[in-house]
Amino acid sequence: MLRPLGNINKMDPAELKMLKKRTDIATVVVLCAVAILLLRLWYLQIQQGGEYMQLSESNRIRVQQLAAPRGNLLDRHGEIIVTNRPRFNVIWIREDAPHPDEVIKRLARILDLDISELLDRIRAGAEQPRFIPTRLKEDIDWRTLVRIENNSFNLPGVQIEVQPSRDYLYGNMASHLVGYLGEINRQELAERPGEGYRSGDLIGKMGIEKLFEPYLRGEKGRSYVEVDVRGFAQKQLQVQEPLPGNDIQLTLDVEIQQVAEKTLEGQAGAVVVMEVDSGRLLALASAPHLPLDQFVDRIPLPVWRGLLDDQRAPLLNKPVQGQYAPGSIYKIITALAGLEEGVITPETTYYCSGSIVFGGRRYHCWNRNGHGHVNLKQAMTVSCDVYFYQLGQRLGVDTLARYARILGLGSKTGIVLEHEKEGLVPTAAWKLQRHREPWQDGETLSLAIGQGFNLVTPLQVARMTAAVATGGRLYRPKLIAAIRDPEGNVIQEFAPELESDTSTVKKRTWSLLQEAMEAAVAGERATGRSARIEDIRVAGKTGTAQVVRLSHFEHLEDDDEIPYQFRDHAWFTAYAPADKPEVVVTVLVEHGGGGGLVAAPMAKTVLEAYFRQAAQKQEGDAAPSPGGSGSP
Repeated sequence: MLRPLGNINKMDPAELKMLKKRTDIATVVVLCAVAILLLRLWYLQIQQGGEYMQLSESNRIRVQQLAAPRGNLLDRHGEIIVTNRPRFNVIWIREDAPHPDEVIKRLARILDLDISELLDRIRAGAEQPRFIPTRLKEDIDWRTLVRIENNSFNLPGVQIEVQPSRDYLYGNMASHLVGYLGEINRQELAERPGEGYRSGDLIGKMGIEKLFEPYLRGEKGRSYVEVDVRGFAQKQLQVQEPLPGNDIQLTLDVEIQQVAEKTLEGQAGAVVVMEVDSGRLLALASAPHLPLDQFVDRIPLPVWRGLLDDQRAPLLNKPVQGQYAPGSIYKIITALAGLEEGVITPETTYYCSGSIVFGGRRYHCWNRNGHGHVNLKQAMTVSCDVYFYQLGQRLGVDTLARYARILGLGSKTGIVLEHEKEGLVPTAAWKLQRHREPWQDGETLSLAIGQGFNLVTPLQVARMTAAVATGGRLYRPKLIAAIRDPEGNVIQEFAPELESDTSTVKKRTWSLLQEAMEAAVAGERATGRSARIEDIRVAGKTGTAQVVRLSHFEHLEDDDEIPYQFRDHAWFTAYAPADKPEVVVTVLVEHGGGGGLVAAPMAKTVLEAYFRQAAQKQEGDAAPSPGGSGSP
């Protein structure tokens, strides 16, 4: 039987009160939840709306950095030595690669690389944000570029980067001073915070490229590109073009540099060509050269090992980093000291029988038959060792050291190149401190002819020769003529710097020394006669620096039988014209043999090129301009 409906309203008041309380709580909870949602919506849409709009735009717009073209390197006449060319690199953006394993397999086949090599490069950039590109391969050829572009839909995250690359218009010419670029490493990044570098950028690693990096690098540009969810470009929105770097104009002369390097072909050594009265360097050649074309990307390990193992030391910049015994060119110092100290006059003679006995030991002349009675000019002409043995013994080690330093030996020249060596000018105090032994008088004899502890660089010898030619003016060697902006305007110009003018040395002394050096080329039995040039007076000095004592190889009839590393170094240094000096040429050939036979002819070739160019310029200046003499 059904219960009457009226019983529904007859509920217990306590139950009604509990039901009402629950309803109120539920209502409050719902209202609170709605309020929280409304507050969150207000916060996201109103308070943070701008920021999230920007993030949304950032996901849609890809900002790409555009590498700036580096400044050019020019010679003294404005001839471009190093410039830029476009190169195409393959880059990887992890953010745009949903299935990286498949993409890497496809890309490895196209690039003809092992998958492990690609993975190594990807891991190297793993610490970077996902949107920062990682460079997988540099400087791909046109065929590879086309294959990647044709397969771009199947290679999400893979893009082509166009980057300026160095173009060496004269091959490996002046490789040691030009230097090279390399990918910036972690240490270099840490040392340059806030300078705009990032992983993968190229930076100067050596030479002018390194020393003038702030001037050459330029300023990066930016490209704003709209991309889809797969990272493919849809539309170019905006481009901020990069600013090219400044040009560096060198003092080098391309023609003279090429001739200097050609004379060193197949040899190890250096050639320095310097303007006498300014210190400007027209050529600074070091052999063997560096393979700059292989330094553009990562240096292949076999190439690097080959450079390290080569006994000719191609990594050494010989003009400024090579330190050698000067041999007989040091006789210039001994003669200067002897004249200035009054130990000898131009007429003073010593007798050379082919050797001299001093301290119970026999010291030989290079001419075992002897030169007889010789004065200063004759001794310089035939490079008589016995004459300078006796002169050096009367002067002493410390007097010789003082005059060596007057002519710039034993200290850095101040050239703008890294790791310059200072050579060594020994003294009695130096030996006592270094070797804990007193100086022996017999050591002074060897010192006087450029052997013993003496060490010089080819650049020091060139500067010394220029100082003799100018009567004592010692200039700081100049390698940079000017810095120019991309439009060619001069930003900074570098004038000659006179470091010292040895006014303490009498003019008469310089004149006598200059006459003796001219006789060393022009004299009847001159050791430097191979450097003679028709109608041009040349003054110079040969040198043959022993690496080991001759007694070790006296039994060998031919120099070729002596192991390469034990052969003598060949020196020749000269200036011309002798009556009005313009240019100095210094040649060093490592383990080349006699200076007069090997180095002097090489210097002659360089001098002839210099004067041939000067004559052509003079003829060009004298030629009438086409169209008459009136203004256009």
